[in-house]
Amino acid sequence: MFIIKYKKLFISISVVLVLLSVASIAFFGIRWGIDFTGGSQLEVTYQTNVPTQAEVATALKSANIESPTVQAVGDTGFVIKTRALTQTERESALTTLKVGHADATEKSFTTIGPSVGKELARKSIIAMIAVILGIVFYIAYSFHRVSKPVSSWAYGLIAIVTLLHDVVIPTGIFVILSKLYAVDVDTLFVVALLTILGLSVSDTIVVFDRIRENLRSRAYDTFQATVGNSINQTFTRSINTSATVILVLLSLVFFGPTSTKIFALMLASGMFFGTYSSIFLASPLLVLWESLQKKKKKE
Repeated sequence: MFIIKYKKLFISISVVLVLLSVASIAFFGIRWGIDFTGGSQLEVTYQTNVPTQAEVATALKSANIESPTVQAVGDTGFVIKTRALTQTERESALTTLKVGHADATEKSFTTIGPSVGKELARKSIIAMIAVILGIVFYIAYSFHRVSKPVSSWAYGLIAIVTLLHDVVIPTGIFVILSKLYAVDVDTLFVVALLTILGLSVSDTIVVFDRIRENLRSRAYDTFQATVGNSINQTFTRSINTSATVILVLLSLVFFGPTSTKIFALMLASGMFFGTYSSIFLASPLLVLWESLQKKKKKE
């Protein structure tokens, strides 16, 4: 019951975290990758005498390729993302990278046009909206027989709030990481957000479902007691499940391939904050909603 007792504290923590995340997004901005803006991606590997990221970036600038994004891949490779390159510019870049490093070899090269990038961005937004609407409609339908003391649509509305919480905070973390490590937003980032939505809402539904069952059985005298005891009954399950998944994801962060580190870190942070929101945000918001409804009726 301590979660409900100190509900304003836990809600305030979530508000502060969301505001800090929004501030980081506004201040640093989002580094859109070539998946959305269009451009070229070149992967180069070296056998010996591997240059630094700064040396690679300087070499590309000397070849008139402005503002390249250079990411290390393993110990001997680099992924270079730039504006769309012509065949001549591609060959010039490779020639420049081989100066002092004759063993440099091109592993892959892809170019995405701006129209394709816009289409991916549009489909990503549609996918996010479709997932959120689907979740809300599912919750509203599942709880349509539980209309007292909180209407079924309120469960769906609160689910939206928690989902936004669970998406905004990891995005804020990602923006900071992208600033520090020159990581771009790509389709893998969108996949991570969609996965976070699914993981987050599953925890929320478990708690809401227990509240629904306790309301039906009228096991407790007040709505506050019902929610508090429902959290107690699902607390261990939620924490254990999330901790297990987070440990696996962290193992990928520290020991997995470079290409999936940020993806795994995003999922781990999303899982953590999704569990937090299910226990410490969604349920307290239900109690706060119910208390506000009572006050309105009295007035």
